Amino acid sequence: LSKLQRVLTVPTAPYPDQRPSTNGLRKKVYVFQSRRNYLHNFIQSVFSSIDLRDRQGSTMVVGGDGRFFNRTATQVIVQMAAANGVGRLIIGHHGIMSTPAVSCMIRKCKAIGGIVLTASHNPGGPDGDFGIKFNTANGGPANEAVTNKIFQISRTIEEFATCPGLQVDLTTMGKQTFDLENKFKPFTVEIVDSVESYANMLRNIFDFAALKELLSGKNHFKIRLDALHGAVGPYVRRILCVELGCPASSAINCVPKEDFGGQHPDPNPIYATDLVDSMRDGQYDFGAAFDADGDQNMILGKHGFFVTPSDSVAVIADNIFCIPYFQHAGVRGFARTMPTSAALDRVAKATKIELYETPTAWKFFGNLMDAGMLSLCGEESFGTGGDHIREKDGLWAVLAWLSILATRKKSVEDLVKDHWLKYGRNYFTRYDYENVDIDAACEMMEDLEITITDKTFVRQRFAVEDKIYQVEKADSFEYADPVDGTISRNQGLRIIFSDGSRIIYRLSGTSFDGATVQIYLDSYEKEHVFGDAQVMLAPLATIALKISQLHHRTGRTGPSVII
Repeated sequence: LSKLQRVLTVPTAPYPDQRPSTNGLRKKVYVFQSRRNYLHNFIQSVFSSIDLRDRQGSTMVVGGDGRFFNRTATQVIVQMAAANGVGRLIIGHHGIMSTPAVSCMIRKCKAIGGIVLTASHNPGGPDGDFGIKFNTANGGPANEAVTNKIFQISRTIEEFATCPGLQVDLTTMGKQTFDLENKFKPFTVEIVDSVESYANMLRNIFDFAALKELLSGKNHFKIRLDALHGAVGPYVRRILCVELGCPASSAINCVPKEDFGGQHPDPNPIYATDLVDSMRDGQYDFGAAFDADGDQNMILGKHGFFVTPSDSVAVIADNIFCIPYFQHAGVRGFARTMPTSAALDRVAKATKIELYETPTAWKFFGNLMDAGMLSLCGEESFGTGGDHIREKDGLWAVLAWLSILATRKKSVEDLVKDHWLKYGRNYFTRYDYENVDIDAACEMMEDLEITITDKTFVRQRFAVEDKIYQVEKADSFEYADPVDGTISRNQGLRIIFSDGSRIIYRLSGTSFDGATVQIYLDSYEKEHVFGDAQVMLAPLATIALKISQLHHRTGRTGPSVII
């Protein structure tokens, strides 16, 4: 007879700082390690936010990006799930499962939700970051009503329930059952192959035979994929190398590491340097990198030709019927986050497909998808996805691109340049000013809002060199959700010029070190499509800094990061 597991109720005291964003609760690892019951409090708040009747005997999914503290946190979640009446947990082998695969698994198993242990592209290791995100039954990030409920519970929590003696073996696939005191039914943990269900979903979306021909047939495409030591490594190896026939040498940094090899698992030209360097000499036709949990992607062409995420979603939209899934399902709508360039808008207009402009969080896309209004979406911060799941999906984006390349029989660069010739080009960049004094940043944004919403601001003209920009519209962006009417205010300040160019200002996450001020520049050119992006954006950058007086107000002479 297996030993009965004791269910304990442990007294605790609340913490004031457990407000989850749409990306979950993210803190330094040492916060979770050193503050008594910090992890337990938050996990209990997540379970308590779910109605007991829904929780009792339910199925939940647990996965993570493999970062340091992932396994420790997984054991705690298992012990607390059992004590909180959950009937079955499905956990990725070794506790690792990419965020898109978690979304897929929640939907496939009709789970009531899932817990994703990730801090996305933030650094890992003992000195790095850790995060816990709750996804609901649709497979997507919890909406604000749910995250607010979790936060309110965390502020008044007095006790948590756990089975401290319950230990699960994350290394062995299969079912493990545990009998609990005073519980009629045993508690089940299933350690599953993290890749298989997700790979099966992709087989039903793309033409794997055509992709195999492209990647391993005669005159095959040479590709290079960099998992940055995150959760996607095993998916790249199994799907691209084993199944689609890419040589094993195509996949780099594909062994998940707790500290991501000491690197930033952030798929952009600044951090994915191994990939960028290996693409330069032209031996590879296509390159891609992924973040720690596999929802973000960066696309490169031969000689390191960089495809902006804004252009990437527009090119996919324009070639969407190269993907069998959309041939069968049709296309219901396109969407982008507000700061993302308007390249997608031009495709939507030409194809007469509805376009939605949302605040920066994937949950807004999920709402539209659940209502059957949206098929393809993207954001400038390296996220692209479809309505097959409710998260952005890096590997899906790569297979979408490869499907288009297989059909169009062109290089990445030619495909993008053809797109610019057809629609014009949205030159795009983002300036991040990190760790700015919070008071200075907030005051600057308040004054900026007063300036741009003044009646006299509209129709003002700004001349830089030989270019004149006239303001057509300026506001603080707000979004009325077409599905449920919810209004999200203060989502960024935007200035839209008569030629379609835009300047966006946003105050991004604030941390112990200060605030991040982000300036997005989106300059539309109908004719001059082959210019240097930074040169073409220089006039707009000058105007953005002049209007905001950012350097004077923050004491900064330049951005921390330019993407």
